[in-house]
Amino acid sequence: MSVNQRVGAASSGKTTRPTGSESEKSGLKKIVAASMVGTVVEWYEFFLYATAASLVFGTVFFPNAGSELDGIIAAFLTYAVGFIARPLGGIVFGQIGDKLGRKHTLQVTIIMVGVATFLMGCLPGFDTIGYWAPALLVALRFIQGFAVGGEWGGAVLLVAEHSPNASRGFWSSWPQAAVPVGNLLATLVLLTMTWVLPPEQFLSWGWRVAFWLSAVIVVIGYYIRTHVSEAPIFLEARAQVEAEKTVNYGVLEVVKKYPKGILGAMGLRFAENILYYIIVSFSIVYLKTVHEYDTGQLLIALLIAHVVHFIVIPQVGRLSDRLGRKPVYLAGAVLGASWAFFAFPMFDTLNPVLIILAVTVGLCFHALMYAGQPAIMSEMFPTRMRYSGVSLGYQVTSILAGSMAPIIAAALLQQYNTWIPVAIYIMIACAITVVAVVTLKETKGTSLREVDAVDARKHGLEPVGTGN
Repeated sequence: MSVNQRVGAASSGKTTRPTGSESEKSGLKKIVAASMVGTVVEWYEFFLYATAASLVFGTVFFPNAGSELDGIIAAFLTYAVGFIARPLGGIVFGQIGDKLGRKHTLQVTIIMVGVATFLMGCLPGFDTIGYWAPALLVALRFIQGFAVGGEWGGAVLLVAEHSPNASRGFWSSWPQAAVPVGNLLATLVLLTMTWVLPPEQFLSWGWRVAFWLSAVIVVIGYYIRTHVSEAPIFLEARAQVEAEKTVNYGVLEVVKKYPKGILGAMGLRFAENILYYIIVSFSIVYLKTVHEYDTGQLLIALLIAHVVHFIVIPQVGRLSDRLGRKPVYLAGAVLGASWAFFAFPMFDTLNPVLIILAVTVGLCFHALMYAGQPAIMSEMFPTRMRYSGVSLGYQVTSILAGSMAPIIAAALLQQYNTWIPVAIYIMIACAITVVAVVTLKETKGTSLREVDAVDARKHGLEPVGTGN
C-alpha cells in the first residue's frame, strides 16, 4: 500500500482538506473551538498560579521570607519552576505528538495539569506543615509546567495544519486568543473571592476555590478534545515515517536538521514572553508593594485588559495574513520597547483609568507579536518534526524569558527603588527580538506541503501528499 493510500485509509470519513467550502469552514471552526477550550483550561490554571503568586503565596507558603517583597520573590521562584519544566514537557510531548498525533497528546496534558492544579488548592500552608508546604507546591508546579509545555504546540498545530494557506495567521491565532480567556477566568474567580470574602478568609481558604474549580473545566475540555481529528498532512507524514524506516522525526532530528529554525523561534519568543509577564505579573507587584494599591482594583484592570487582548489577537492574526508576518511582528517589538517608559508613570498616578489604559495598551503591543507565532513557527518546520520544533523553540525560551522576568523585575525594583531599570530590561529584550525578526524569512501564504517537499528534497526523502 502506498503512503497516500495509507493516509486515505486512516483519514477516510474523519477529515477533509480545507477548500473554502462552507462545510469545511464549519469543520475548521470545530477544530478551533476544541483547541481553544483545552487551551483556556490549561492557561486558566497556569495563570491562576501567577496571580496567586503575586497576591497569596508569599504569605501562605513563605511567611518567614523577611519582607513582603522577599516573600513575593520566593513565590515567583516557585513560579519559575513551571517554566523550567515546560521545555521538558515540550521535548517529551513533542516527540509523542510527532509520532502518535496531536489529539492524544492534548488529552493527556489537560488531565495532568488539571490534577496538579486541583491538588495545589488542597495544600496546607507553611504554618501547618512547615517546609513541606513550599516543597509540595514546587512539585505540583513542576507537573503543571511539564504538561503545559506539551499543550501549546499540539493546540496551535492542530489548527495550523488544518488551515488554508492564505488565512493560517487568522485561524491559528485563535488558540492564542484562548490564553487571555484563561487568564480572564482566573482573574474573575479571584476577583469574586476578594469581593465576597474579608482579607483573612481570602488568604485562609478563598483562593483555594479557584484551584478546585479547575476540575469542572478539565472535564469539559477533555470531552471536547475527544471529538477532534488529525490533519491530513500529519497523517501523510506519519504514514511516510511508517513506510520509510530511514525517515526520522522528533526532537533529536529537529535539533540536528533545523537548529536555525529553533534559534529563530527563540528570538521571536524572547521579548513577547518577557513583556507579557511584566504586564500581567510584575505590574501587580509594583502597584501593590510600592503604592499599596487595592487588590480588587488591580484585578479589575487586568480583567478589562484581558477582554481587549482576546478581541485584538485574531484581528492581528488576520493582519499578518494581509501585510505579512514580519512587519506586524516588528511593530510589536518596537512598540513593546516603549511601553514601560509611559506605563509606569501612568501607574504612579494611581488613577484607575490610566492604570487600566497602561495595562491594556501593553497587551495590545504584545498581541502584535503573540498572534502570529503559531503561523510563523509552523511554517518554519516540516510536519514530521513540527511539534518538536515549535515546542522546543517556544518553551525553552520561557526559562530565560517569562520565568525570570517577574523575578528580575522585582529584584531590580528592590535594588534601585525605581522602575527605570525594569524599562531598560524590557527595551533590551525587544532589541533582541527585533534582530530575530529582521533575519526571519517572510512566510505569509506558505504551503505546509511545500515546506515538507523542500525538506524531502533537501534530505533525500520521498515526497508525500498532493494538493494545497
